Amino acid sequence: MKREFVRYLQGHERDTLAIATILQTQGSTPRKAGTTMVVHPDGSIFGTIGGGRAENEIRLSALDALKHKEAHRRITVDLNDDVAVKEGMVCGGNLDVWIETQNV
Repeated sequence: MKREFVRYLQGHERDTLAIATILQTQGSTPRKAGTTMVVHPDGSIFGTIGGGRAENEIRLSALDALKHKEAHRRITVDLNDDVAVKEGMVCGGNLDVWIETQNV
């Protein structure tokens, strides 16, 4: 995936986008540190951070960072809360995520 990711970014050097990377995890999470996903202003993505609620929260935060022209942002996604339990999620951890924007 890393080679594909680099090639993808090389083809989008002038595009406005956000790159979300998992810095660290605790507990059970869909993906581990180093996993990366690209988010475009239209909400489309390249790559995955694991799908489901975690990926959606990260995607929405990346879109918000793009909207507000933030150079970067750090978020924590908590998969231990009541919402996760109600959704029947098998994960039960936290993701620390760095979101960096390009050309905003």
